[in-house]
Amino acid sequence: MNAVELELPAWGIASPKRRAHIARVTELALSWGDAMRIEQVERDAWRDAARWHDALRDASEAQLRAIVPRLDWPVSLLHGPAAATRLAEDGERRTSVLEAIFWHTTGNASWDRTGRALYMADFLEPGRQFERKARARLAANVAGDFDDTFREVVTIRLGARVASGEKLRAETAALWESVQ
Repeated sequence: MNAVELELPAWGIASPKRRAHIARVTELALSWGDAMRIEQVERDAWRDAARWHDALRDASEAQLRAIVPRLDWPVSLLHGPAAATRLAEDGERRTSVLEAIFWHTTGNASWDRTGRALYMADFLEPGRQFERKARARLAANVAGDFDDTFREVVTIRLGARVASGEKLRAETAALWESVQ
């Protein structure tokens, strides 16, 4: 996927580095959708959730809090809810897309495959430098075993936090419980 194909909303605030990440996430999610032969409507949802999930990742704290003033979340978690809010204001009505974007940093047990695909693609995209071989193996397994790979990704992403006794947000804890 090249930068021309990566259409962010006019209000998007994403650096070139962030745009490259978004492109890799989108490409990975679409590769799984193609391999799984999902319906076009779902494929479009995966594409749009992936390409818009970090549309406000490089916005300032003041910009994010102005969009979602009622959320008292840490600033590092606000870009998803802010992007979902702006998309809804612009007329986006697909619940799966909005929920995937809103919760992509925290996780949500009530996600459909769109949210789950975004959560995995955001973590497994090949530009990330940590655990490259293990993440590549997981990415290669998604199309053939979507649900089990999702469980494994959640376990990896949250397992250490749970083991350390860190208090999880309620939605994150519910996601953890849903895969146990």
